[in-house]
Amino acid sequence: MIYENNTSELLKVREITKTSNTKSFDTTSTDITFVWNRGTSMKIAVNEISYKLLENDIIILTNHHTIEDVVFESIRLIKFNLPFINHIDNEVGKSLKGALFFNVTNAPILSIEENELDAFEYSWDIFCMEMKSRDNLQYEMLQSILKRIIILCARKLTKEVAITSVKRESDILREFKFLVENYFSKHHDVAFYASKLNKSPKTLSNLFSSLCDRTPMDIIHERIMVHARRQIYHTTKSIKEIAYDLGYEDIQTFSRFFKNKEGLSPNQYREKSRFV
Repeated sequence: MIYENNTSELLKVREITKTSNTKSFDTTSTDITFVWNRGTSMKIAVNEISYKLLENDIIILTNHHTIEDVVFESIRLIKFNLPFINHIDNEVGKSLKGALFFNVTNAPILSIEENELDAFEYSWDIFCMEMKSRDNLQYEMLQSILKRIIILCARKLTKEVAITSVKRESDILREFKFLVENYFSKHHDVAFYASKLNKSPKTLSNLFSSLCDRTPMDIIHERIMVHARRQIYHTTKSIKEIAYDLGYEDIQTFSRFFKNKEGLSPNQYREKSRFV
């Protein structure tokens, strides 16, 4: 079931089984995908990381995630682009970013408990009903249901990862990770992200040192490497093309960076991957 209008707002809701076409898993067609496992178990590989989901676990993916393999019995998908929630109030937007980008490399997973299942099931049922509606209130209703699901998921993740982020500092860290997801291929310097957050690079670094064991530059480099490994391993692009796509003007600089992080040159990494 698909809702789409002439202002690029898109929402897709679908329930599929293992016999269905897995093209539905394409995360590039929308900005955000909620995958709700309804079978006894589910295995999914995302950005070279494998996850196992139990019944009523939800994994939240963005268009920066690439699904490399998936095994499932029955799932529910909620896919939407960011323009669809542009009019949702700011606090819900912050909750969504917090849920998605708490961990820069791992996809967030939440587990729906038995006493919470009714709230999620109710939202799903209303979603399916409203997707079939064609009156002039459909858009507002769909936004309202999506907002409810985002809040339910954000509440769950906040509890499960025990985030101490009632503080403004943690909000800034999550916003930083959100910005990195959108700009890592063009901007590699901490100063760019600090300016977006109206902070100095030093202030940003101090916040990181007090709240986590990684620096802002670590986060940027980790995200570049996730993309670089995937491109080298899964595509036939030349190393020069990959370097250019990641914002490096010359291949030597990129190669030095990659070898420093991986211990192998890009070409050595590609050659090694052929025998894995």
